[in-house]
Amino acid sequence: VQLQASGGGLVQAGGSLRLSCHASGINFRLHDMDWYRQAPGKERELVASITSEGSANYGAPVTGRFTISRDNVRRLMYLQMNGLKPEDQALYYCHTMWRNRHFWGQGTQVTVSS
Repeated sequence: VQLQASGGGLVQAGGSLRLSCHASGINFRLHDMDWYRQAPGKERELVASITSEGSANYGAPVTGRFTISRDNVRRLMYLQMNGLKPEDQALYYCHTMWRNRHFWGQGTQVTVSS
């Protein structure tokens, strides 16, 4: 299983970014997928989840600003981030589980300047 995240970068507060995560080694359409983030000195937190059927859930800090989606044909998961705030600055990871094991992407850095 390999998860490859991309799309991070530097953006001003109030700006937008779209993260992508490409999955290989799994039957992508059958897997629930997640985005997590971790800021320096803080615990890793769940940002958003999307089920194999496409149902989405969001953490309270990002509700109304972020949108998670997926493209099962291209084996991609997305995180559209609008209205970015300095507190959104973190390393963002894609995640899934298979056979009771956790799999993580390498992380993509999101930096928000105030």
